[in-house]
Amino acid sequence: MTDTRKAPPQTSAQIRQPRLGLVGWLRWMWRQLTSMRTALMLLMLLAVAAVPGSIWPQRSVDPVRVTEYLRENPTTGEWLDRFGFFDVYSSPWFAAIYLLLMISLVGCIVPRAGQHWRTLRAQPPRAPRNLHRLEAHTRTRVDAPPEAVLEAARRVLGRRRLRIRAAEEGRELEIAAEGGYLRETGNLVFHISLLAVIVSVAVGHLWGWRGEIIVPEGETFTSQAARFDTLEAGPWVDENSIQPFSLRLDRLDVEFETQAGGAQFGAPRLFEGQFTTTDAPGAPEQRQVLGVNNPLHFGSTSVFLLGNGYAPVVTVTDSDGRSLGTFTAPFLPQDDTYTSTGAIKVPAADPQLGFYGAFLPTFGGFDEAAGPISTFPDLMDPRLALGVYEGTLFPGGRPQSVYTLDTAQMEQVTTTDGDVSRILLAPGETIELPGGRGTVSFDGVVRWGGLVVRHDPGRVPVLISSIVLLGGLIAMLTVKRRRVFVRVTDQGQATTDQGEATTDQGEGTADPGERHTGLTVAGLAKGSDPQLQDYLDALAEEITAAARTKDDA
Repeated sequence: MTDTRKAPPQTSAQIRQPRLGLVGWLRWMWRQLTSMRTALMLLMLLAVAAVPGSIWPQRSVDPVRVTEYLRENPTTGEWLDRFGFFDVYSSPWFAAIYLLLMISLVGCIVPRAGQHWRTLRAQPPRAPRNLHRLEAHTRTRVDAPPEAVLEAARRVLGRRRLRIRAAEEGRELEIAAEGGYLRETGNLVFHISLLAVIVSVAVGHLWGWRGEIIVPEGETFTSQAARFDTLEAGPWVDENSIQPFSLRLDRLDVEFETQAGGAQFGAPRLFEGQFTTTDAPGAPEQRQVLGVNNPLHFGSTSVFLLGNGYAPVVTVTDSDGRSLGTFTAPFLPQDDTYTSTGAIKVPAADPQLGFYGAFLPTFGGFDEAAGPISTFPDLMDPRLALGVYEGTLFPGGRPQSVYTLDTAQMEQVTTTDGDVSRILLAPGETIELPGGRGTVSFDGVVRWGGLVVRHDPGRVPVLISSIVLLGGLIAMLTVKRRRVFVRVTDQGQATTDQGEATTDQGEGTADPGERHTGLTVAGLAKGSDPQLQDYLDALAEEITAAARTKDDA
């Protein structure tokens, strides 16, 4: 007698879950890190992590602004500095995100590449037993022998670049084929190129550098780290290894639109510089033209012309008439009419003197709110408006911009009447400073060119990787991965009682004794493929036409 009693149900206390252990947890973490979802999250996190670099000043770009921010915001600045918000791109947390993203991509690419390689070497899978159960399939009848239909099917599938499985015993009347491997290849190329872009950007950041300089006409610049106005160097850059070259700005040609009343009045029409350059110390000089879209190249270093302006030439003397120096001070444009501001510092004076004010290419008078204004960007009627200060130019020895004047330990000079001293000079004019402090002369004006010097070893690899990435993306989105199965059945000779051969659908007639073949074409697609049924219908029509043509021949 059979015991039909049921075993008592197990309680939760009796169910024991398996323990992963150290190896299991490491394998689980590796799978999570190398999943595509994690790679996308890390890519988004990297973009978010780069945002602080555009909000707060960076030490590698403008250390003066960082020092000023810390002085003006001691509490907030201290915490921001602790978390590396003033050195975002070289901070440990940014580097960690970058490194994890590269590891994640490598972990995604390597196993998928191996799997794709094995798929390419393997034969397409056999045809299923019941093709009519596949969602996409089509049936028809061909007035040709099965051998002719099979041969026609192989020719048509070959023309469509489908890889055909070798014939097997017992499956002589069916064909299995597969195509669209370029889709997965494009997927791998896309991810490999994305990794190459990330690595190339990292190479450019680590070994690249970018410097900015302002060169007045007639002056020479030599590529040394100390000569740049600002220098942003990568963490692994040896500043002593910067490629040595020199350039002298002989002439800067700038023309402006002079047609009054038009919307483009005052817009620049010509902007290029005539330079004398040398590639290395002792190398022969060359005359070159530098334009907006025509940079200079010194090996792997490029020089771009991005701005221009005016540099007043000023001579200052003391009360005894001795020259304290002639200064060519670049003033920075503030608007479209090149109203420019700048500073002239005279450390040889006792006490030290500083001038701060505006240069006006075409003097248009004084505005109650804006002060002196310029009405046109070209040198039509230039003036130099200055305020005079005396005291300590560099309080505490802190570095400061050459274009501004730190008046924290300076006082503005006044006249004998107690009014604030203000100077308005025309070219060639000399004015005595109040209190017998000497004189200041406006000797003339020269133009200056704003240059950006850049060395980026990752620039070309990024360009190549981006082009390859785009090609892989196009292949991944446009190529369809499909499996096609063809099966034929020999229907023999179909005759009617009247001796006429007919189709099994009752359509058309055929000669008595003619052989007929049933043709079934079915397919599967990887992913969504709304055009699969149309593809199979077209395939069946091509096979039918090719088989009939071969049979007629």
